[in-house]
Amino acid sequence: MYWVVVAIGLLAGIALVTWLPRTHDLHGGSITGELQAVRRLNVWLMVIVAALGISSIFAVYTFIGPFITDAARRDASLIPIALAVFGLGMAAGNHLGGRVADRYENRGLIWGYSAVLALLALIGVAGGNLFVLLPCLFGVGATMMYAIPTIQVRLTGFAPDAPTLMGALNLAALNLANSLGAIGGAITLDAGWGTLSTVWAAGDAL
Repeated sequence: MYWVVVAIGLLAGIALVTWLPRTHDLHGGSITGELQAVRRLNVWLMVIVAALGISSIFAVYTFIGPFITDAARRDASLIPIALAVFGLGMAAGNHLGGRVADRYENRGLIWGYSAVLALLALIGVAGGNLFVLLPCLFGVGATMMYAIPTIQVRLTGFAPDAPTLMGALNLAALNLANSLGAIGGAITLDAGWGTLSTVWAAGDAL
């Protein structure tokens, strides 16, 4: 299995080298020049929007195992399938979100965040049903990844002179979201509110 992942990674790398357009716009400027962008309030506001909003995906992803075994009361052998469904949703959302981010200023962010709120509520109410849970897992992965390309485009738009730093800040926001989502879900579980309560923590973040 690990060698399959390695092979896919190599193929992805070859595809990027072969088909990714070359542009001087991505070279960035000097380090001191790019660091000037951190003085801009709208950059940090977008980072906060990204970190809080995307944390919802991790408040779900982190707890997929308990969702399957505790909430839906199914065998643990279904966990890899649920993870695969979630991953397929992320791939689909990222593909569509990239197209939307190229055409519209904020639509990907607004539609993505709005849709995931509805899906989180559905999981919270009916996620104990596997036939509701699995489509919702696909949907959460898709809708959040639908929003992420718009976040990157907006960050770069706020600081076009610092594309390298904006890319790094976007990834930093996603890593912060990873922590916030897991922590928020853990707090609700520790409070004894039930396995599916992690989605309400995710909704609060949004």
